[in-house]
Amino acid sequence: MGYEKEPQQSRRRRAGRAPARFGAYRRLRGAGGNSQGSSSSEEPIKLALSPWPGWFFWYVVEEKGFFEKQGVNVELTWFPVYSDSLQALATGQVDANSQTLSDTLAPASRDIGLKAVLVNDNSNGGDAIVAKPEIAGIPDLKGKTVATELGTVDHLLLLTALAENGMSEQDINYVNMTVNDAGPAFISGKTDASVLWEPFQTQAVKEGKGKILFSSKDTPGLIPDLLVFKESVVEKRPDDVQKVVAAWFDAVAWYADNEQEGLEIMAKHAETTVEDYKLGMDSIKLFSLEDNAKAFTEGETYESLQYTGQKTAEFLKNLDMLSAVPDLSEVLEPKFIKQLAGE
Repeated sequence: MGYEKEPQQSRRRRAGRAPARFGAYRRLRGAGGNSQGSSSSEEPIKLALSPWPGWFFWYVVEEKGFFEKQGVNVELTWFPVYSDSLQALATGQVDANSQTLSDTLAPASRDIGLKAVLVNDNSNGGDAIVAKPEIAGIPDLKGKTVATELGTVDHLLLLTALAENGMSEQDINYVNMTVNDAGPAFISGKTDASVLWEPFQTQAVKEGKGKILFSSKDTPGLIPDLLVFKESVVEKRPDDVQKVVAAWFDAVAWYADNEQEGLEIMAKHAETTVEDYKLGMDSIKLFSLEDNAKAFTEGETYESLQYTGQKTAEFLKNLDMLSAVPDLSEVLEPKFIKQLAGE
């Protein structure tokens, strides 16, 4: 599905079944297991997730009993196709979704009520421009074939890298390609460079003998991954939303002292080795309560969700993918973080 005005998907189209060599981070069991917190009499909160290192962490929250500890009934719903999870949230099939800030902007601009309540993580090297070994730096991409998907945050990462080197998209041979195609295309030599996220990035470096020219480590805060609820759920079940957020931080605190066990849980669900899964976790920054408090504070750097959202919305609008820049104050809901932080 290509891009049209105000698309239902952007960022990571972590879509479909990856080729066998990209088998990590796939799950075959379909819509996933559930956590039945017995203290909640409400229908379960249906929380969607898809393949990304920081989102498999929800299985740690579930399996270590932190939903149950908080007294909230949560059903984790697995979507192997990321864009399907976006559609499920927009149409009310689920109550909450793990998705990027950029993917929250298009529905918000169309007055679909969504509330971002938690930053799960920031990409910290998990998105990168991978190039052939002979390409020494970004300036050497001039005239070269570079693949990434139009309008995604990885496209934004590419344009940012080019701009920092006095270049634009017109200086390269840009190819619009999903990550599921861009990774294999690089490995097979059909592109000189591709913009990829994990695990495709590491696989391309290993199998395609590639090198990383520029990554999200060079742009801290540019790519935040969020927990986003339907606005109606936030209004009707704020206590349950608060408990879900609290359960996340319980798990983050537990993980700090039990990393190996946590990696084993996530690697099991990702159907990969603990060693390979750790590479994915090393490419993100898992967000603490303090990190969240800072992210939900207005600022003039990418550490602020308000700033990042504004810049990303302007980027998408310039590509005619948003008809208007949404009011970020209507999208970002800091009250659950503030309550936990005692503000």
